Order: sequence, then C-alpha cells, then structure tokens
Amino acid sequence: MDFRTIVKEYAEAPISRHLILELLSDYQSPNDKISELLKSKELISIRRGLYITGPKMDLPTPEPFLIANHLRGPSYVSLESALSYWNMIPERAYEISSVTIKTSKLYKTPIGRFSYQQLKTPYYSYGIKNIAYSPKQTMLVASPEKALCDKVVLTPKIYLRSIKETREFLMQDLRMDSEVLKTLDTKVMELWLENAPKKSSLELIIKTLKAL
Repeated sequence: MDFRTIVKEYAEAPISRHLILELLSDYQSPNDKISELLKSKELISIRRGLYITGPKMDLPTPEPFLIANHLRGPSYVSLESALSYWNMIPERAYEISSVTIKTSKLYKTPIGRFSYQQLKTPYYSYGIKNIAYSPKQTMLVASPEKALCDKVVLTPKIYLRSIKETREFLMQDLRMDSEVLKTLDTKVMELWLENAPKKSSLELIIKTLKAL
C-alpha cells in the first residue's frame, strides 16, 4: 500500500513522527522512508517531530489555525489573527498569532510564521471558542471579546487612561468599526476582570464599548 493511501485518513491534522512510524511499521527502515518522503516533499516538517502532507500528495491539509494549535500546545489563536478572522480589523494577518500558557516563542516554518505569547491561568482559559472548520478539523480561536482583551493585555506600552484615549485606540489605531464594537458582549468581559492583567485598561475598554 502506498504512503498516500496509508496517510489519507490523518492528513487533515498535523501528524506526529510517532504516528508516521506506526503507519510505516511494515517498512524495514521507516526512518529512511520518512527522510525519503521529506526529500520528495510528500511530507513537510513544520517542527521537529511534527509534519503535514505536501502538495504532491493532493490531500486535504490542516487549516493554518489548526496547525497553530498543534505547533505549541496548549494554545489558541488570538490577537490580530483572531481579530481579522472575526472581521474586526481590516488587515489580513500574515503571521498567525496565538496565546499559550508556555513561554513565548516564534516558529518560522515552510508554511509561514507562527508566534506565541504567554498568558497565565485562569485568565488564559477565558473566551476560547471551538470552531468546526470541517468534520475532522476543530480549531481553538479566541472569541472577538477575548481577542480584543488579549491585544490590550499583550501589547507593550498600552495603558489606557481615559475613554477618549480608548476610543482613539479602538477606532484609529486598530481601525475598528463602531457598529462591530457594539456587538461585543461586555457582560462576559466583566467576568474576566478579576483575574485579568492590565485590569484598569480593560475596565476602560468595557466602559468605552458601553458608551458607543
């Protein structure tokens, strides 16, 4: 049986080296076969011990957000990537930004850049949504509210001091639309405040949203 047929069932998620070795257990030298697959670009290494199938295989591949979840876990996609996903900012995010409980890290892979910033629990665990992209792909993405809070919390030198300054930050710096901002659930954001970093800045975000 060829490798494409063997791997087809698993191609919609990043595949660990351990799983590939299991799939190639009938081969006399599975490690040599992995090297051969990498050389022919039938497999692409996204970090040590983690792979996706290459374009030559012509198989469905995991969405970049799902790859981000697997590259460094536990993590969820947030910041500009999630804000762009929810159509809250006009820019398309070229680097996929995530939040993790592990140390911050940047991965430069053949399929793009993936950055991770650290947040501590319990604040980390708030506002994470499971997004079903396909029957085999479920991605962890910050809700619009959490992505905005994370942006404030994780951007150095952002310390909001007035509603006027906060409005400018939201509508001029981030270029957010007031009609979109009105849809955010401030009640849920208030529940996160007790354990949130930059609590006073987030309180001003909530006050500003309520005043729109």
